[in-house]
Amino acid sequence: MRRRKKSREWDVFNLSFLDSICCGFGAVILLFVLSKAAEPMVIEASREDLSGLLRDLQEQLFELRGEVTVLNRELDGKREQLSEETEQLARLQGDLSDLRGEFDASKDMAQVQNIIEGQLAAARQTLTEEMKALLARMNRPEQIDQPIAGVPMDSQYVVFVIDTSGSMVQGAWAQMLRKMEEILDAYPELRGMQVMNDMGQYMFPAYAGEWIPDTPARRRAVLGVLRSWYPFSNSSPVEGIQEALRRHATDGEKMSIYVMGDEFSGGSMDAVLDRVDRLNRKPDGTLRARIHAMGFPVVIRGNIGAGNTGLRFAILMREMTRRNGGTFVGLPQ
Repeated sequence: MRRRKKSREWDVFNLSFLDSICCGFGAVILLFVLSKAAEPMVIEASREDLSGLLRDLQEQLFELRGEVTVLNRELDGKREQLSEETEQLARLQGDLSDLRGEFDASKDMAQVQNIIEGQLAAARQTLTEEMKALLARMNRPEQIDQPIAGVPMDSQYVVFVIDTSGSMVQGAWAQMLRKMEEILDAYPELRGMQVMNDMGQYMFPAYAGEWIPDTPARRRAVLGVLRSWYPFSNSSPVEGIQEALRRHATDGEKMSIYVMGDEFSGGSMDAVLDRVDRLNRKPDGTLRARIHAMGFPVVIRGNIGAGNTGLRFAILMREMTRRNGGTFVGLPQ
C-alpha cells in the first residue's frame, strides 16, 4: 500500500499575503500624494490672509501717523501758549512787586498825605509866575478840559514819552489819559506825532523812527490803545527822551517832547542833563526840540530825601525843561 505524502506546511509569506501588504502600502502612498496635491491650495489661502492682514496694519500705521502729526501740532501750540503765559506771569510778578512796594510805603496814610502836602508846598515856593498861572489853571475843576496854559503851542511834531511802570498804571493812568487828551486838543493840527514808553519802546512798532499821521482816527486809536498799553518800564524817562531826540529831532522842524511820569530811578541827574544837552543842541547852540514834563505825585517812599524817586523825577524834569525851552508841571494829588 502506497504511503500518503505529508501535506506541506503553511507559508505565511505566500502570494496572497504579499498582495495585501502591497495594497496597503499603495493606499498610504496614494493618501500621501493626495495630501501633497492639496498643500498649494492651503499655502495660497494663507498668502491671501497675510496680505489682508498687512493691508490692515498699513492702514492702522497711516492713521497713527496722522494722529501723531495732529498731536505734534497741538504740542507746538501748547508750547507757544506756555511761553506767552510765562512771559505774562513775569510781567505780573513785576507789577506785584511794585504794588507791594507801594503798599509798604503807604501804610501810614496820614504821614503820606503830610509828605505830599509838604512837597507840593515846597515846589510851589520855587515856581515861576508862568508855572503858578499854569498850576492854578489846572487846579480849577471847571477848566480841566481846557488846553494847558503856559506851554508854547508852536510845534509841528509831538512825541509823548510815557512812564508805563506799575506805580503809574495803578495810581495815575486815568489822570494821565485825561492830560493826553488835553495836550492833543491844544494842537488842532500836527504834521506828525509819536508815542513811546520811557524805555523808548514804540506803541506802534510799524512807525518806529517815523511819524504817525495826525488824523482824528489816529488820535482815537492812540488813546484807545493807551488805555491798556503797559510794556515793561524801569521807571526812568531817560531812554525814551534820548530815543525821541536821536530818531525824530531834525533841524528846521519845530518839535516838542512831552514826558509823563512819576519817578526817576536812574543814577546821576547831572550826567542825564549833559547827555540830553548834547543831543538837543545844534552847532549854533539853539534847540532842536522843546522838552515839557508832567509829574504825577504817586511814588512817595518815606520822608523827602535824596532817595525819593518821585522827588528826584520832579527835580530832574524841572531842570531839564528849563534848559530845553519847556515847562514842568507838578500835578497835585
